[in-house]
Amino acid sequence: MSKTKPLTALKVAKIKEPGRYPDGDGLYLQIGPTGSKSWLFRYQVDGRERFMGLGSTKAFSLKEARERARRARQLLADGIDPIEHRLASRDADAKTARERLTFKDATDQFLAVHEAGWKNDKHRAQWRSSLKTYAFPKLGDRAVASIDAALINDAVAPIWSKRPETARRTRDRIERVCQWVKDGMPLPTRNGLVKRHHAALPWQDLPAFMAELRQRQSISARALEFTVLTAARTGETIGATWDEIDIDAKVWTIPAERMKSHRPHRVPLSAPVVDLLTALPREDDYVFIGGREGQGLSNMAMLQLLRDLRPGTTVHGFRASFKTWCDESQHVENNVVEAALAHITGDRVEAAYRRGDMLAKRAKLMSDWAAYMTTPKGKTGKVLALLAAAG
Repeated sequence: MSKTKPLTALKVAKIKEPGRYPDGDGLYLQIGPTGSKSWLFRYQVDGRERFMGLGSTKAFSLKEARERARRARQLLADGIDPIEHRLASRDADAKTARERLTFKDATDQFLAVHEAGWKNDKHRAQWRSSLKTYAFPKLGDRAVASIDAALINDAVAPIWSKRPETARRTRDRIERVCQWVKDGMPLPTRNGLVKRHHAALPWQDLPAFMAELRQRQSISARALEFTVLTAARTGETIGATWDEIDIDAKVWTIPAERMKSHRPHRVPLSAPVVDLLTALPREDDYVFIGGREGQGLSNMAMLQLLRDLRPGTTVHGFRASFKTWCDESQHVENNVVEAALAHITGDRVEAAYRRGDMLAKRAKLMSDWAAYMTTPKGKTGKVLALLAAAG
């Protein structure tokens, strides 16, 4: 059997026919259908053939390609897959780059990714101006990885007493940018909504939808109304029992075993929710009774009703509507919104410092949410202001 004849620099330059040409020891010259030339390293791991790109012939000479192939063979000799090693190195480099990213650069990147999805011009302008004015002087040149709660508090402290609302919003925006970098700088979901399959109504359309829903006289209609007003999940609603409801305290306490987070969750009940519950029959342990005694409402009942009212939307999507309403018209602290949605956020250290569930703040938020959806337009200045802010 004849041994593979090594390539020469002249042959690499002259050869034009598409194909793969061996140099030996796993190195190949690859010529594509368009005439592009690149280097490949062929090897096997656990009986599986793999090809590792080593760059184009324009970037690397034959001598350099052989050196790159040699380093790959050294990794294989140590039991390391060269491709996986390269990917791990790239991930490490990306992480290092994120750790070195300054807050100012992170803000620019955050806004470039997110502000196109914000329909409110005033909201976009406030985001940029508040961070430029109050955050950049002390945090702008700092690496995001080095920014902690003390530094954030120090940045907003000068305006905390004079302009408390601006200070709170600025702090929340700083925290959001830092968390975005920590999470790997993810792209926003389409239309700013959570999870692709949870189609949601725009929050601007909710007052009309809720008015239409209240005209339906059925348990599934009341369950859906309750779900929207509390920003709950379907399973949390249909599994609700009367012993979880404290009408006097205006609190619904969902036990840990019924929560996705496996933690107990208290839900503040707004006045419209209390009225809704008070009007319900108490014929069973379940708040929303099903077709059979001793069973709650079917998990499809609300979705079937919604398909009739707004085809193509989902029950879970109302949580996305709530989140977007908070982001675009209320400027609520992000941690309060996440707590209302029963999301677990932050690391263990952050959780240790944030022991409360912010029930009082969430009660105010849920009351405003209910008022927005249940007050006829034009009857209160508050609703008009919200609609105007939405642009």
